[in-house]
Amino acid sequence: MKNTRRLPAEWENQQGILLCFPSNGDDWPGKYQTIQFVFADFIKKIAETETVFLIVKSENLKAKVVELLEAAHANLSKVTFIVQKTNRSWMRDSGPIIVKNNREREALNFNFNGWAKYGNYRLDKLIPKRVSEFLGIPLTPVVYNGKSVILEGGAIDTNGRGTLITTEECLLDTEIQVRNADFTKEDYEAIFYTYFGITNTIWLNKGIAGDDTHGHVDDICRFVNATTIVAVVEEDPSDANYAPLQENLIRLKEAKLEDGSSPTIITLPMPKRIDYEKLRLPASYANFLILNNSVLVPTFNDPNDRIALNTLAEIFPDKKIIGIGALDLIWGLGTLHCLSQQIPS
Repeated sequence: MKNTRRLPAEWENQQGILLCFPSNGDDWPGKYQTIQFVFADFIKKIAETETVFLIVKSENLKAKVVELLEAAHANLSKVTFIVQKTNRSWMRDSGPIIVKNNREREALNFNFNGWAKYGNYRLDKLIPKRVSEFLGIPLTPVVYNGKSVILEGGAIDTNGRGTLITTEECLLDTEIQVRNADFTKEDYEAIFYTYFGITNTIWLNKGIAGDDTHGHVDDICRFVNATTIVAVVEEDPSDANYAPLQENLIRLKEAKLEDGSSPTIITLPMPKRIDYEKLRLPASYANFLILNNSVLVPTFNDPNDRIALNTLAEIFPDKKIIGIGALDLIWGLGTLHCLSQQIPS
């Protein structure tokens, strides 16, 4: 039977972007006050051109966020509030993944479980149902061989044509953060075909050092059009990221797209290593967010900020390239892409 589902690429037309205003200061210890202002600017940049579907935990927080956005001169007419309690704000992973099914939209619920690491995710499990009902999109729980499937949006990236990129570290791990025990590459590829219409999967090895998710692909490489992939590389051979990112680059150069052709590979630098307290933070320029008219790029007060912005400006000549300071955001172990989830039109 022909598969009718397709996972659109991020650059395809969007109805808007799903965000969740941070209410859990534990994700940014000591920086929660600052994060609220950073997040207001993030919302403002998106709302310049498209709708923000903004989850807030309560009417009281909604009122506070409205004040923040008014002070920042954000376009409030582009902000639609959804009142729903959450544990965290990482919508890329706990939010629904929306596919096209015979031209109609379908929201997929991938049974978020706190990245197989944290126990407080019960409220986040409710997000797909709440968002799908709010948008009027039917919700489908993802099941394979009678088992609920766990998959975060940050673990995958697609060109919208049938090719998907992911990592072995995230999906095939059997010891540290086990999403689906005993699943093989063949199992995942069957799931990708059934629910995303994917016929071709590119498997990379590992993610970057400090990544709390244990190997999410949206910190290491991204499709930027149907045939082009950007990949981050570390130039310092003594850095822990050097060898894994070089191996990923080799795999990408050997990879094929769904039609058998080779993708174009463009490299982005990594910012210099960022440590805070006792943690290495997973700062990466690959965690950018593609919008209808712009691309929002995390920046880190680093000389390589300019190179990353200029590279993406050449890749996206018809979109505004906007840097957003992410030095405070990355203390939460993720930045712009991790915090957001696009809603296809």
